[in-house]
Amino acid sequence: MKVLVIGANGQLGSDLVGVFQRLGSDVLTLTHQDIEISDAAAVEAKLAAAAPQVVVNAAAFHNVELCESQPQSAFAVNALGARNMASASVNHSFRLIHISTDYVFDGGKKRPYTEEDCPRPLNCYGNSKLSGELFIQAIAKNYAIVRVSGLYGLAPCRAKKGLNFVKIMLKLARERGEVKVVTDEFVTPTYTRAAAEQIARLAEASESGLFHATPQGQCSWHEFAAAIFQYTGTVVKLLPATSADFPAKIPRPSYSVLDNKHLRDCGLDIMPEWRECLKSYLKETGELKH
Repeated sequence: MKVLVIGANGQLGSDLVGVFQRLGSDVLTLTHQDIEISDAAAVEAKLAAAAPQVVVNAAAFHNVELCESQPQSAFAVNALGARNMASASVNHSFRLIHISTDYVFDGGKKRPYTEEDCPRPLNCYGNSKLSGELFIQAIAKNYAIVRVSGLYGLAPCRAKKGLNFVKIMLKLARERGEVKVVTDEFVTPTYTRAAAEQIARLAEASESGLFHATPQGQCSWHEFAAAIFQYTGTVVKLLPATSADFPAKIPRPSYSVLDNKHLRDCGLDIMPEWRECLKSYLKETGELKH
């Protein structure tokens, strides 16, 4: 299978490249420096030349605060970029796998969101990503929109200055010996390697539509931090906090747990439990102790 990964040097993109290569696919890569996905002509030219069977679009403008202050840029990449990919998928007959986000929801449900729940984004980032989803659903024929949540992985995250939540927690523990983490915000933290393996499974499937792809279970950020410290044997004072202790500049969902209902219904859900994902990540970084 000939696969093109766009955003190949990103946190998720790097694992996508590795997973597809291990599966024996012919993998082509484009980084954000190689292609401007908001440029329809450039997208057409690049994809026509590559002639892939599958395109995985992991490129996004995902710095939430910058999206809010630069809405035109956010919509150019996340919405119009998705539209350009969808149009190219029809013109060049490839399967489009597009990565979206849990931020399309407002968190008000307080129960895991399925693909059937109505989105209601709270910020510009979420709105721009939802717009991209709608373009794909309206234009593309052979596609899978994959919503992910709380990503962390081995590759640096450019939006977080090369860090992720796990690295930040361990860094703060070393530097301060005391960490305060919120107990009232819930998510399913997702190791990018697990997400990449699930996406590769979807790439080979025939089903189209919207899919949630997160590990099994859920936790607060405080519970996630506690697991990080437990599995790494880190001695630190972990204190509870609430979101009111860390006022956000931009509104974000306090509950964005996703339910992989569509994957289950199709017999395609291979996502592990979130604690197992964390252990796998820590084993790769050499920090797993327990």
